[in-house]
Amino acid sequence: MYKSLVVFINYIFFFASVAGAQVLNTSNGQINFRSDAPLELIKANTNEMRGKLDVGKKLFAFTAKINSFKGFNSPLQREHFNENYMESQLFPDASFSGKIIEDLDLTKDGTYTVRAKGKLMLHGIVQERIIKTELKVNKGTVSFKANFTVLLSEHNIPIPKVVHEKLASEIKVEVKADLVS
Repeated sequence: MYKSLVVFINYIFFFASVAGAQVLNTSNGQINFRSDAPLELIKANTNEMRGKLDVGKKLFAFTAKINSFKGFNSPLQREHFNENYMESQLFPDASFSGKIIEDLDLTKDGTYTVRAKGKLMLHGIVQERIIKTELKVNKGTVSFKANFTVLLSEHNIPIPKVVHEKLASEIKVEVKADLVS
């Protein structure tokens, strides 16, 4: 499934570049997550999200390396995140790709609230999602911010009983980036 998603993403942006469409990029988008469990608050983030947006077709694709997340409450917690929960050796990336649902002209400056419909791939499991997103267009730069939750059970990420009170089953996620040509 992962390989077919990568092929699909590459196909979208190869076709967009051949057709002469405006494609905006980011190589330093930010993803923050928060697990607020009864006994522990865990926060981590990465500034290494990469992505593209085809302005004309309103198609997008974003990806981040799981092992790029930093923060946590201790180095051991980061190690458990990568080895025990996210299994970043087996599932090194998280991604979201799809299309902006609303009709809008991203070449015009303004602030827009839109829905992004696509496939969220995390821990090797793909889930179709619709995520409300705020877009700000200013002189050819598109900034976006989205907040959503991820249920660990939907992505086959188990929570052992021993840490049930320290790890939330629903993770709050914030994604933001500036996309430029």
